[in-house]
Amino acid sequence: MKSLNKVVGVLLILFCTINTYAQDEDFSFLDKNLLLEERVEALVAQMTLEEKISQLKNHSPAIPRLNVPDYDWWNEALHGVARNGKATIFPQGIGIGATFDPELAERVASAISTEARAKFSISQKMGNHSKYAGLTFWTPNVNIFRDPRWGRGQETFGEDPFLMSKMGVAFVKGLQGDDPKYLKSAACAKHYAVHSGPESLRLEFDVHPSKQDLFETYLPAFEALVKEANVEGVMPAHNAVFGKPMAANDYFLKDILRDQWKFDGYTVTDCGAVKCIYNTHKYVETPVQAAAVAIKGGTNLNCGGTFSELKKAVVEGLVSEELIHATTKQLFKTRFRLGMFDGENTDNPYAQIGPEVIHSQEHIALAREAAQKSIVLLKNKDNVLPLSKDIKVPYLTGPFANSTDMLMGSYYGVSSGLVTILEGVTDAVSLGTSLNYRSGALPFHENINPKNWAPNVAKESDVTICVVGLTADREGEGVDAIASNHKGDRIDMKLPENQINYVKQLAEYKKGPLVLVIASGSPVSLEGIEEHCDAILQIWYPGEQGGNAVADVLFGNISPSGHLPMTFPKNIDQLPPYEDYSMQGRTYKYMTKEPMFPFGFGLTYSETQFSNLALNSTKLKKNDSLEVKIEVANTGDFDIEEVVQLYVCPVEATDGIPLKSLKSFQRVALKKGEKQALTFALDAENFKVVNQEGEKVWRKGAYKVVVGNASPGELSLKLGAATPQEATIQLR
Repeated sequence: MKSLNKVVGVLLILFCTINTYAQDEDFSFLDKNLLLEERVEALVAQMTLEEKISQLKNHSPAIPRLNVPDYDWWNEALHGVARNGKATIFPQGIGIGATFDPELAERVASAISTEARAKFSISQKMGNHSKYAGLTFWTPNVNIFRDPRWGRGQETFGEDPFLMSKMGVAFVKGLQGDDPKYLKSAACAKHYAVHSGPESLRLEFDVHPSKQDLFETYLPAFEALVKEANVEGVMPAHNAVFGKPMAANDYFLKDILRDQWKFDGYTVTDCGAVKCIYNTHKYVETPVQAAAVAIKGGTNLNCGGTFSELKKAVVEGLVSEELIHATTKQLFKTRFRLGMFDGENTDNPYAQIGPEVIHSQEHIALAREAAQKSIVLLKNKDNVLPLSKDIKVPYLTGPFANSTDMLMGSYYGVSSGLVTILEGVTDAVSLGTSLNYRSGALPFHENINPKNWAPNVAKESDVTICVVGLTADREGEGVDAIASNHKGDRIDMKLPENQINYVKQLAEYKKGPLVLVIASGSPVSLEGIEEHCDAILQIWYPGEQGGNAVADVLFGNISPSGHLPMTFPKNIDQLPPYEDYSMQGRTYKYMTKEPMFPFGFGLTYSETQFSNLALNSTKLKKNDSLEVKIEVANTGDFDIEEVVQLYVCPVEATDGIPLKSLKSFQRVALKKGEKQALTFALDAENFKVVNQEGEKVWRKGAYKVVVGNASPGELSLKLGAATPQEATIQLR
């Protein structure tokens, strides 16, 4: 009995202690009238060291005594809510870049975050707090697509820092919304910085870019997303820069990001990057040391488990408890900005978004519009396109003519509304049309059965439309590209050999024109193919409405209006070594060899004419601005949208500065016969160049201002771009 009483007594004391402790909790952090900093401090100050450390990993466990729910920070929304069930699938990032339309990019991102909010509310109510079910999206990818072999380049908006900045800022604004207090969702700029392959080396390579390349090419998009879009998150890359792994690189994460750019969001490692600090980079010897140098270097959140070692790091004197406290607070700022501690009855305008928005008709229509505007017409011999909907015997063939995988690209959601090109064409043509379809070729290897009647069908067809290309199985992130022998990268730019052979067979057998439709997330070499094709469309990975969008272009519902967001070289012999991060010889800004198709190029079904270029001055001093006026006319017979591009080109390009640079662009709608007057305003910053010390300077001399619909050069004119207008200015 005495023993039983003793046990009861102990339990009673324990219960009273727990009850008293629970009553001592301070829930003032729930008061929405307090300042953000006060709310965060009120919450984090009550956490034990162990609880704080637990919150510094992507899966942050619940703290029940403080009513803090568990949360997983790892979420994806590259071109639609990804890996989290039903959602609208928009064109892949490179396709959005090809639209040259920041307003469209913002609308797409806003639709994504609208669906995300609805899905988050539903998930919370059903207790689904899993990875990919949250609101902290690790997107967009604003690494420069410096080399066409990089499999993940498809995630980006292209090769140009200015285009990347404009599209990235718009995308972030769409994801995060415009409420002064609440974030709609939290975007994240990745992978910071100097990261674009090779995929096989990304966990270990160390880059030493020139200061000129760093500040001219690799950092501008990140700076724009921080300063102009107030992006909430930044993800340091796996690689090292200047000898220090990015997850521990205080020069980038503190000196530049926090001190110079005044970033006040959270930083999160690429997954497993803290482990790589000791495991592959060999920068330190132990997991404890890796966790310490990462958090001291400026990393807030560890995607992975190495931050579990921070308690040992504190005990060993490698990390202070004050730093743990400050880091935890930084993360909770984001959760408070998302309204995660404000309940359902709140003034958060995003908290009441309902399930009807998920894969809504409005969003489906937007996916179709985005895909339409992303398609680039590369060739149209004798105006073969558009085709008549009453065409008698069209033939659709190729390994991706009836593929849904080709629509999706990498980092995708799932949808019940995927429209293949076969389905799109079927709905577009007349009911009296004898549409034929055979795949004719397998995606990536030769047909097992040598008997293949498919090429013969071209003999009796009025037009042959062949859909070739790649998928994310062939190019993409190394862990996902299961059809790649090179961890998601490519060793050349060719189509698979069997596809090349099939196109040549069709060219030999064809009765009518051959229209080539290319699906890929990167440039494909058309050497040995281009001359056999009467028309060529680059459609990227066009999203769930890709089939309808391609049919809309093929049969003239709309004119193609996409422009290349990157240079299409003829072959890899025109490129520097893949591992070389010097920009010399790369992209339209530095390439001296003639590529297959130039940056900014894209045809329409009409004719564009530029005239009456006028400048408010031809002599500029350091603080002067320039106003450029131009008239653009649609002189053909088809309503179009055109992308008007302004470039600044030094008459003498020396000291490593670019040969030409995109400085502004406008997408304009022009009805047939219509003329519009456009104005471009450039301030002094637009004319500064980055010198070899990485400084933006006013470089005196002569420069050409060129306005057209493709990057300046003889090739653009030869391929059918409009004749640009140009004028020379003097910087004094």
